[in-house]
Amino acid sequence: MTSDESKNHDRQHHDRQPRDRQRDDRQPRDRQGDDRPRHDRRTSGPRDSGPHHHDRRGSGPRDHDRRGPRQPRPPRADLPRTLAWEVLRDVELEDAYANLLLPGKLARTRLTGPDAALATELTYGTLRGIGLYDAIITVAAGRPAADIDPPVRAAMRMGAHQLLNMRVADHAAVSETVGVVKAHHDARAGGFVNAVLRRISERTREEWLDTVTADVDPTRELEIETSHPAWIIRALRQALVAHGRDAGELRAVLDADNAPAKVCLSVLPGLADRADVADRVGTPTPLSPLGVHLDHGAPLDVPEVREGTARVQDEGSQLVALALTRPEAPAGAWLDLCAGPGGKTAVLGAVAAGTGDRVIAVDTSDHRADLVEDSTRALSEVVEVFAADGREFGTDHAEQFTRVLVDVPCSGLGALRRRPEARWRRTPKDVNTLGPIQRELLAAAISAAMPGGVIAYTTCSPHHVETLLVVEELAAAESSAVEMLDAAQVLAEVTGRPAEEFASAPVAGGRCAQLWPDVHGTDGMFLALMRKK
Repeated sequence: MTSDESKNHDRQHHDRQPRDRQRDDRQPRDRQGDDRPRHDRRTSGPRDSGPHHHDRRGSGPRDHDRRGPRQPRPPRADLPRTLAWEVLRDVELEDAYANLLLPGKLARTRLTGPDAALATELTYGTLRGIGLYDAIITVAAGRPAADIDPPVRAAMRMGAHQLLNMRVADHAAVSETVGVVKAHHDARAGGFVNAVLRRISERTREEWLDTVTADVDPTRELEIETSHPAWIIRALRQALVAHGRDAGELRAVLDADNAPAKVCLSVLPGLADRADVADRVGTPTPLSPLGVHLDHGAPLDVPEVREGTARVQDEGSQLVALALTRPEAPAGAWLDLCAGPGGKTAVLGAVAAGTGDRVIAVDTSDHRADLVEDSTRALSEVVEVFAADGREFGTDHAEQFTRVLVDVPCSGLGALRRRPEARWRRTPKDVNTLGPIQRELLAAAISAAMPGGVIAYTTCSPHHVETLLVVEELAAAESSAVEMLDAAQVLAEVTGRPAEEFASAPVAGGRCAQLWPDVHGTDGMFLALMRKK
């Protein structure tokens, strides 16, 4: 889980009574301390493209003396590009997240089919390529891209993506992008955008790469070509080695980050039929027994998604949640210590419903807890949701749970293909800041587990500082309390694939597991399993 998007673990004091899912008379909550990214607050859809102009031509000649000369028609912009530009602009100006903004815009405007696909590719493709596009814009504009007005720069990036990486005619890429700027930002800036995009259109992507990487060192060349900050490139190279892979496979990981992620559904066992969903809308995933890759349509077109018996969830997230349910453990309550937004909680709840157990889900804010409640609305008899600091909740409820999942806030370096903007926001300092929180949460999870209980520590990052280092330190500090399990072998049992496909480094007599986007087609999820003695 990424910390910006999903977790703020500043200690907060919350009422820990179970949340009433049926309450309709709730007063507006105090949003102070809510760590949500700022959303698009326009509730009436995208800005109007301009006033509607009716054809005033009659059957006779115009009376120009009476009506005066016709005024020029205001510029109009097509809707897919407008929506994509609005998301890119808000990502820049408001630190918004595209995966939270774009679906709402598509739903409000009822954009579907090829138009929705175009808006989606323009948004995510542009965000993935920012490093390269900014280097090109700097040359084409004759000034650093960083000095250009952010909304204008967002339009230039979007235009560059169309010109260099999409099958869009040059004239359409330029004129339609300029139209967005004129209609929705600043008509005077349209000329600047037009000039820059026309210069970009004069060369191919390969020719521009040669230009912007001339006379730079190999690291900077890789940074530009793959649109990854240098510190992330170094971190991923170190992660490969730490988890037992060859550093020479780095380029494959970076390229996988820049490939569009398939939309994956998690079909909750006992609530919906995976084979039926796959027959109607997609293809069964190769690893998760719950997953379906959506081949056509939108997720909300699927009845099970609308009903809450299936949801959008990366295959890797499904796998680590399922892994917690496989080792033997006593009967009793399960705990999801960092539950928001609730995807893994839903998987745990569906499995627990079949075994007669129940799940307690905890997250720090009311907003995050609301998301968990929505994700588990089809499991309200099994899942209870609390708003509380996981570190306090775990220690206050010592030895009360048979299975504990702690999906800690992290840098999100394993999910860059789905959250491409994160690569431009994170810094090495963030990793260091999150370290103490990760250790405290794992310690709380160990405390909450009863003897014989199983703990799963997961992150959506392969960074060794957030994964192996945390587990090694806690396994050593808690050596009298826990024993490490073979997480790779458990994933092998879940997937039916060899354990070596998932194996990471050995830790304290056990073995961790690491998923990779280039190898498994999932987010880069890390998993460690341990048992309370």
